[in-house]
Amino acid sequence: MEFENKVALVTGAAGSIGKGIAQRFCEQGARVFITDLDQAQIDQCCGEIDPDGKLCKGLAGDVTDHRQVTKVVQAALSEFGGRIDILVNVAGIVAQGNVEDIDENTWDRVFAVNCKGTFLFIREVVSIMKKNGSGKIINFSSKSGKTGSALMSHYSAAKAAIIGLTQSLAYELADSAINVNCVCPGITKDTGVWDSVSSGYVKNLKMPVEQIVEKFTAKVPLRRLAQVEDVVAVTCFLASKGADYMTGQAINVTGGREMH
Repeated sequence: MEFENKVALVTGAAGSIGKGIAQRFCEQGARVFITDLDQAQIDQCCGEIDPDGKLCKGLAGDVTDHRQVTKVVQAALSEFGGRIDILVNVAGIVAQGNVEDIDENTWDRVFAVNCKGTFLFIREVVSIMKKNGSGKIINFSSKSGKTGSALMSHYSAAKAAIIGLTQSLAYELADSAINVNCVCPGITKDTGVWDSVSSGYVKNLKMPVEQIVEKFTAKVPLRRLAQVEDVVAVTCFLASKGADYMTGQAINVTGGREMH
């Protein structure tokens, strides 16, 4: 029971990766508070993860709105004894387009959800972790944050910013025994991000989805796309005691496609 007596807060938890992380935490003894945009989806996820209703609670909120972020954090503290030991910032969106066609609103929205939302939750939770004497923060970047992806300049830039934020906070929070790392997944099957990306590539590259999958799989040394479980396993490791000596790291989960 790796996470017994721990409280975890997971954003973007209505998606397959966020939900998988929350479920793994519960299975390993944690109490988990989840958030996403839609309360009905949150309630459904809580029921599926924890039918008894004791270990998993949740509240809908927009990660780009500081008032709603504060409300989610306060609800988590109220539900689970005034502490948050682990924060996992999964919430994010993806978009595609030629750079000359990207409008300012789309650019701003991509940065708001991916970067501002991550910052707002960290800002709220750090003082709680300092009071408790330790903490683990895991942010979500992407392979595209390491090496930019064509037709995704706004997304790549936002995910690169997450790596810089992670490294800066690793230095800043080390004396408070707060570890800050991030996960950089490659293309992950059965996720909303891949559904969006693949449909975008079908439109922009004029190729059928089967050919798109084949095209990207060919770039991966391990010859398959990531699965949700691959990402969940690495995320939960970074939250565990096994990663106590790791901070400021951007860990690739790309089957070897990204190696730096």
